[in-house]
Amino acid sequence: MTNEAMIWPMIAHAVLVFTLYVLLSRRRVAAVKAGRATVSQFRENLKEPEDSLFVHNNLKNQFELPLFFHIVCVTLYVVQGDNIATVALAWGFVVSRYVHAYIHVTTNRIRHRRPAFIAGVICLMLLWIWLGVWLVFN
Repeated sequence: MTNEAMIWPMIAHAVLVFTLYVLLSRRRVAAVKAGRATVSQFRENLKEPEDSLFVHNNLKNQFELPLFFHIVCVTLYVVQGDNIATVALAWGFVVSRYVHAYIHVTTNRIRHRRPAFIAGVICLMLLWIWLGVWLVFN
């Protein structure tokens, strides 16, 4: 299948990351303007208002598990192991990241966040399993 289909979920994840950076900046500026924080608080991030802290934590989270997502997508693309199922799994991972991020920066309820996180982990594990199978049998 090797075409750009495997690249689009990675672009969609990058859009999420850049959106979170914009949201973090807006929430920090709003906190300073409202007097709930000072600019110097953000120098070392030792104390941050809760609304921007949720975004900050989620943004850091976008560079943990998603690292393995981008690696497996590029690798599948390079070894021509991508197919309709891997593209669907990649989109499943990205959708789970959007849902997880939305919950994290709004209500931040673990009982809602966790299923989205687990769904993404399952999609990612299946992508890595497929990559292993593909490499063994091709």
